[in-house]
Amino acid sequence: MDWAITAKALLGLGGLGLLMGVVLAVASKKLAVKVDPREERIRGVLPGANCGACGFPGCDAFAAAVAKGEADVAGCTFGGPSVARTVGEIMGKEAAESEPVVAVLTCRGGTEQAPRRFQYQGTYNCRQAALLLGGPKACVYGCIGMGHCVTVCPVNAITLGPNNLPVIDEKKCIGCGACTKECPKQVLKLIPRSKLVFLACSSHDKGRAVKQVCKIGCIGCGLCVKNCPTQALTMVDNLPAMDQEKCIDCGICVHKCPTKSFVDRAKGRPRAVINPNCTGCGLCVKECKFKAIEGEEGKQHRVIADKCIGCGMCHKVCPEQAIDMVGALGHARKVA
Repeated sequence: MDWAITAKALLGLGGLGLLMGVVLAVASKKLAVKVDPREERIRGVLPGANCGACGFPGCDAFAAAVAKGEADVAGCTFGGPSVARTVGEIMGKEAAESEPVVAVLTCRGGTEQAPRRFQYQGTYNCRQAALLLGGPKACVYGCIGMGHCVTVCPVNAITLGPNNLPVIDEKKCIGCGACTKECPKQVLKLIPRSKLVFLACSSHDKGRAVKQVCKIGCIGCGLCVKNCPTQALTMVDNLPAMDQEKCIDCGICVHKCPTKSFVDRAKGRPRAVINPNCTGCGLCVKECKFKAIEGEEGKQHRVIADKCIGCGMCHKVCPEQAIDMVGALGHARKVA
């Protein structure tokens, strides 16, 4: 073995390695991407769910976007108001207050209420099933019922019920909107958590056509529109559209709907009680749409408890503060 040649080879390789190391060190300094220190701080306060509800691939991407001013400081719905405030403090901005939302299902046509047009044999996935003639369900607007929303929910807030309709656990739901984006029929929607009443039907067909494909679908009769005390409902393409700013969640539409297409999220509602201040003017009788108040003119009236739905409209029109709303929802006596 020629040791001289070996030594030269080793020195050459060592020198080449040293040179490459110097080049890489210089390149790392010159080509380094400067990370905004705020980005790292923001990433530290994010929950790390990587749910994508913010509109970015994950928490890292969201943190980078916020630091660059490309995303709202309150964009992390998973983290909620507390995370939004902290991120806002890091960025020196005030996080806009927004009401938390929750996902709801705007379809009640399960396997018992809505028949199928054909037997589907394929991948058990709503999006793929929808590609075949809009899905097997007879109502082409309704929930397909294969649970795609269950698989995309990042917090396991959705399960598939026995009638093949998704059941949403409102305590777990973070309002991220992942299910609403993935639903091929768009029957999952986000509403404010404080909203009590919503329409649970998405069909735009007329009455007879609806009845043929669903037992409890909206038939577009317009009774809800006629009875709404605040004109919050209008008929649009055979379906009542709700103006949430006008809606007072009185629940009248829920009880007037012949097909029970509206849902009332209230766990309980108050009931009207007439106190001795009543002069028997009869304004409440005229206002009540359920004939739940009776009495002679000039004498104290009374409420028929079984008919009262707790809408509170009589409470609002009484000039004598003679009607109390007692029970649920924290209603109290009318204040002048």
